Amino acid sequence: MLKKVFCISLLSLGILGFSQKKWTIQECVDYAIKNNLQIQAQAYNKDVQTKNLEMAKKEYLPSVSGTISNTASFGNSQFVNTSVRNDNFNNNANVGANILVYNNGRLEKNIRKNSFDLDASLQDIETIKNNISLQIAQQYLNVMLNREIKKISESAMENAQRLYDRAKITTDVGTTAQTVLAEATASLAREKQNVKTAQINVDKALFAMAQLLQLPNYKDFDVVDIPVPDELTPQTESVEEVLNIAYTSQPIVKAAEIRIKAAEAQTEVIKTNFWPTISATAGIGSLYNNQLYTNNLNFGNPTAPYVKEHSFFEQYKDNFGQQIGLSANIPIFNKGITKLQVEQTKINEVIAKNNLEQQKFQLKQDIQQAQFNADSNYEVYLAAIEAERSTKLALDFAEKSYAAGRSTIYDVTIARNNYVNSQGSVAQAKYNYLFSIKVLDFYAGRGINL
Repeated sequence: MLKKVFCISLLSLGILGFSQKKWTIQECVDYAIKNNLQIQAQAYNKDVQTKNLEMAKKEYLPSVSGTISNTASFGNSQFVNTSVRNDNFNNNANVGANILVYNNGRLEKNIRKNSFDLDASLQDIETIKNNISLQIAQQYLNVMLNREIKKISESAMENAQRLYDRAKITTDVGTTAQTVLAEATASLAREKQNVKTAQINVDKALFAMAQLLQLPNYKDFDVVDIPVPDELTPQTESVEEVLNIAYTSQPIVKAAEIRIKAAEAQTEVIKTNFWPTISATAGIGSLYNNQLYTNNLNFGNPTAPYVKEHSFFEQYKDNFGQQIGLSANIPIFNKGITKLQVEQTKINEVIAKNNLEQQKFQLKQDIQQAQFNADSNYEVYLAAIEAERSTKLALDFAEKSYAAGRSTIYDVTIARNNYVNSQGSVAQAKYNYLFSIKVLDFYAGRGINL
């Protein structure tokens, strides 16, 4: 019984330890990359391209096949002016090999094309990984933002609680009217509601993160707080600097460039159809024949001497033969199909080049947008900081004036609400600016680090 209780206790501790685990940003990214269904689907496509490349390389090897046939025939056949019985059993066995000798480098060009396809699929996987990492970073910062807003709401609730406590004392002793206590009570209730709403928003942000990670159980999910600087500095990197790095480092651009090479390689493969194909063949084989109705090979010819039919192994030995061959397939006219196929692959080259330009144009727009967001979010952040200072000063004056009896609790409540709103604006601007900077870091090839 004691052993059973001990085991249950250990299990409970294990479950508790798991539920209390807090994920870091790197753990979130690693888990998503390992378990995301989009990445898994693209990985399967990469596996298909890998097999295509392996098959293309094996085309250099000869094809070897063997055949065995057994045939039995029954009936009469005409011999001079006599009908004789002609029941036969035939056995044949052959092994042959075929190898490509010349096709104007088709095999090598096909290998190169499949190699490009594989490289492009690998870059596609990296693109999905980068996009998921960026989404996780954005959602992670959203969690941090909502937690900071919750702290602001809790601080406001504490201030409202102090005002309520004071108003209750002064109202009980008769120095302030009942309306002051009523306003303090309502203000405290509103702040408690704000704290509850802030907590729900934190839970929503964590739930969205768990959904993004595709976790089976989201209720116990939590993340580690990250240090955020109190003061932010403007970013100084230009769009051109980031763009030059992105053109050479972003996998979506690399994939488009590789697909141009793949399209060009496919054109070279198709052009080999204009050239002759030379193949070499070699084979060995033997056969066995048995006249089922007699073992005399001269049966039916009474004037011929008796000749005994040879055994199976004797015939296989006597009939054993070898052959070699060299054949050429020279294209003369195929209704212009090859020419049309070349023209078709040329169009695919143009499409691939156009896709590269589209990707670069989209990348340029994304970086310009990220740069604009960073600059504008920093300006909003500076304005929010100034507004926070002003509203904090106004709150201090309102509290001192209320303490001196020269203003009402309504004035303090309004000043506190203004200060809380300005704090929320600072937090919102700060995290928006941080995400904008992380997007620029992402395009500049510095990864996602919080």
